[in-house]
Amino acid sequence: MRCVRLTLDRFRNHGHLELEWAPGVNLLSGPNGAGKTNAVDAIHYLCMSRSFVTASDQFVPMHESGGFAIEATFEGDIRAPFRVACTYRHKEGKHFSVNGSPLDRLADLIGRVPVVVLSPEDRKLTGEGPDERRRFIDTLISQVSATYLQDLLDYRRILRQRNRILLAWILHRTPPGPALDAWDDALVRVAWRIILKRREVLGQFATDLVHEYTFMAGVGHVPSFVYKAAAESEDALRERLAAARPRELERGNTLVGPHRDDLLFLLDGIDLRRFGSQGQHRLYAFALKLAQRKFYRDRLDDQPIFILDDVFGDLDPGKIRTLLALLHEQNGQTFITAANPDPLTDRLGFSGRHRHIPFHAP
Repeated sequence: MRCVRLTLDRFRNHGHLELEWAPGVNLLSGPNGAGKTNAVDAIHYLCMSRSFVTASDQFVPMHESGGFAIEATFEGDIRAPFRVACTYRHKEGKHFSVNGSPLDRLADLIGRVPVVVLSPEDRKLTGEGPDERRRFIDTLISQVSATYLQDLLDYRRILRQRNRILLAWILHRTPPGPALDAWDDALVRVAWRIILKRREVLGQFATDLVHEYTFMAGVGHVPSFVYKAAAESEDALRERLAAARPRELERGNTLVGPHRDDLLFLLDGIDLRRFGSQGQHRLYAFALKLAQRKFYRDRLDDQPIFILDDVFGDLDPGKIRTLLALLHEQNGQTFITAANPDPLTDRLGFSGRHRHIPFHAP
C-alpha cells in the first residue's frame, strides 16, 4: 500500500499542512520540533485509529484547538485509490470515514492499510514489562486476521464484564452467583482461540525474526523466543481460572487469560531482558520490526507502509548502508524522519521513486 497525499488540520503542531508522497522512500528531515514525526504519526493514525506517539487522543489536537481533522489518499498494486479521513473533537471523540462513508467501528479500519513503525520507543519491547510485547503480538496478527481482531474485542468485553462482577463483590459484597460461571465459560472459549492463533502466527514469525536479525547483525547469534501462554490446553485454562477464583475475589480482577501472556526473548538461548547489552536490545528491536514487515510482505497482496522514526542516529555507518540498501532495492513505501539527512541522501539518491522533504523549525 502507498499513501499518495496527506492533509492535516490542527494535528499536533501543524495548523494546516498538505503533502504529496513518493511511492518509494520519503525522507522528512529537519530540527527537533519541526513536525516530522507528527506528519508520519498522522499516517499511522489513519491506518490504526491511534497515534504511535501518545496514548491519549486528547494530546493530539493542536494546542487549545479542541479537535483536529486528517485525511489521506491510499492506493495499492491491486486496489483503486481510496480516501480515509478522521475528525476528532473533545467530548465527541473520533470519527472515521472511507470514501466519505462513516465507519461504524474503529475495528473496520484495521488491516485496510497495513503499517509497521520502528521508533526509539521499541526499546521497551525487549527491556520493559509484558504490556508492550502483548501489544506487539496483537498488532502483528490483527492487521492480517479480522477474526483474531474480533476475538480480541470480544475477549476485552468479556473481561470487563467479569471484572465488574468481581469488583462488585469487593465493594458491595454482591455474591457472584452463576453469572460469574457463565462469563468463565465465555472467557475460556474466546481466550483459547486467541492463544491458538498466537501460537500459529508466532511459529511462522520465528523464522522471519532469525532472517532479519541475521540481516542486521550478521551471523554468529541466533534470536528466538518462548511464548508464555496462560495454559497449554483449553481444559488446563479452565482449571487455572477456577483455581484462581479465590484470589480474584480478593483483588477484584481476572488473573488468568491471554491478557497476561508474555514473550521471552532469547539470544543464543539466553534471556535478552536480563543479560542483553544495550546494543543487542537495539538490534533485536530492529529485527522484530523488520520481521513484522517481512511477515506482511510474504502474506499480503499489498506491501505494508514502513515508518522509521528517528532511528538512524543510533546506527553505525555499516548498518545504515545495509538498511538503506534493503529499502532502496525492495518495492514498498517507506517514511524516514531524521534530524541530519546527509548520511541518507548520499546513499539513496532522491529522484524518481524517492523524495526528500525538508521541515523547518516552527
